[in-house]
Amino acid sequence: MGSSGWRCWSLGVLASGAIGWAGGSPAQAAEQVTLRFGPFEQVVSVAEVEAYAKTGKLSPSLQFFSVVLTPETRKALNTRLDLDPKVSSQVVGDLLKSPAGQQLMQNLQSAAPGLTVEAIQAGVTIAAKQFGGLDAIGVLKAIPQKNITIDLSEAAALGSKLNLTYWQSQATSTLLQRSLAVEKTNFSASFDPSLPGKGTVSQQTIVLTDSRRQRSLPVDLYLPETVQGPIVVISPGFESSKQFLTYVAQHLASHGFSVVAIDHPSVFQNQTRPTLNPEKLLPPQELLDRPKDVSFVLDELAKRTELSGKVNAQKAIVMGHSLGGYGALALAGGEIQLDELRQFCQKSKIIQRTPADWLQCSGTELAGNRINLRDSRVVGTIALNPAVGKIFGKSGLSQVKTPTVMLASTDDSLTPPLTQQLQPFMQLPTPKYLMTAIGATHLSVSDRERFQVGAAARTLVKEKVGAEVDPLRRAVLGVSLAFVKQQTPEAEKYKPFLSAGYVQSIATAGMPLRMNSELPTGVTRLLKLAGMV
Repeated sequence: MGSSGWRCWSLGVLASGAIGWAGGSPAQAAEQVTLRFGPFEQVVSVAEVEAYAKTGKLSPSLQFFSVVLTPETRKALNTRLDLDPKVSSQVVGDLLKSPAGQQLMQNLQSAAPGLTVEAIQAGVTIAAKQFGGLDAIGVLKAIPQKNITIDLSEAAALGSKLNLTYWQSQATSTLLQRSLAVEKTNFSASFDPSLPGKGTVSQQTIVLTDSRRQRSLPVDLYLPETVQGPIVVISPGFESSKQFLTYVAQHLASHGFSVVAIDHPSVFQNQTRPTLNPEKLLPPQELLDRPKDVSFVLDELAKRTELSGKVNAQKAIVMGHSLGGYGALALAGGEIQLDELRQFCQKSKIIQRTPADWLQCSGTELAGNRINLRDSRVVGTIALNPAVGKIFGKSGLSQVKTPTVMLASTDDSLTPPLTQQLQPFMQLPTPKYLMTAIGATHLSVSDRERFQVGAAARTLVKEKVGAEVDPLRRAVLGVSLAFVKQQTPEAEKYKPFLSAGYVQSIATAGMPLRMNSELPTGVTRLLKLAGMV
């Protein structure tokens, strides 16, 4: 997803109840809470807050704050992050020690002046151990301090940046780093697939119009002098542009592959006023139209006589980022299971979902239960930080018909890896490859020169898009080329670069990288304990 998509999502969270988690922060005291709203203060008891959470009734002391104590706030107060007792101490400990956890503690202090980091940590740790999970009321009862002052204005600002599923991923990030590690070997090769090829590349922009669906699709074509293998189609994320992965397109084209990058129609430009409801940001039909855009582009390129010999549109590898990653998996044969998606969206609460889930829950309005968008021309899939969640259900990805490379970033707040990549990866048939970037974020693979992140960095966890994630970009270049080469006579020559040894040879201390063809037992056990499989 692009920066404009994230800006609207941030507004959506604030408007739809994420304020409630931080607005629930006033409940974090042992006996009393002093609520501060501008110049006004009111002391209320923990019992009053707990009664409101259970019944929705406001005591006389809470009536003044009715403007922020909305039904969504009440839902947030009752939202629970379940933790298995067997792993709760380790998971909470890892979270509190992580940079993201320390940042969270600092932000909580701004909303609760007077609370020390130690007091907050004690409350979280004790609540997790006593109650087998975390919610606002439980942490409230566990903090060893009689009275806490909560600044509701600061709490609201913090609330717009919180998402429980993301913090669940953060809590297990350290465990993932250890579990996904493989024995490091001294990798050596006679050449470097991340370096540009020797071929020259021509670039042109054309506009393809699907009159039947009334969709205009500007595309960038990257054409090498001598074409080999399938065409590579790049599908960017929600409200992102065809320039998001320009560096990858140029790299693959320099090695002899024709590449086409698509600009899917902007949802926001077609709206007179973007909605603040996070589950109404994406028109339901877009979940079907975006994959169909790829099939339409392949149809059109095959018809153009001027591209004869320059484009092999009968075979394609689809590379998608975020929502584009979902589309790539759907085109590869992943079966959309709307019945399971509806069940998830009906039972879960907005604050329990990731931004990726918000987009996908718009699909509950689509007709039918099962949808297959398989395009038989697709022979390979590269899904970077894909938004997967529940849209393929528990078995839809087992229907994928192509080899797949999937990227997960442990600090991704928009498509957190546990629910959006790791659990879905288990469904995929072999051959499959999971590359994990420890500490990278959702937009870390973006083109540094052409894709402007802008306001996307104004989140609780900063987007990492600068030089610190260059090792990840280099790995994406090398792995992508090696993967595409598997469709050519040079397959065996490039196969060694689809390995843990290769990505670890690129990794740095600041950007650890992992590559797995199967999830280790420790990770699958973690997913089972978290109730994800």
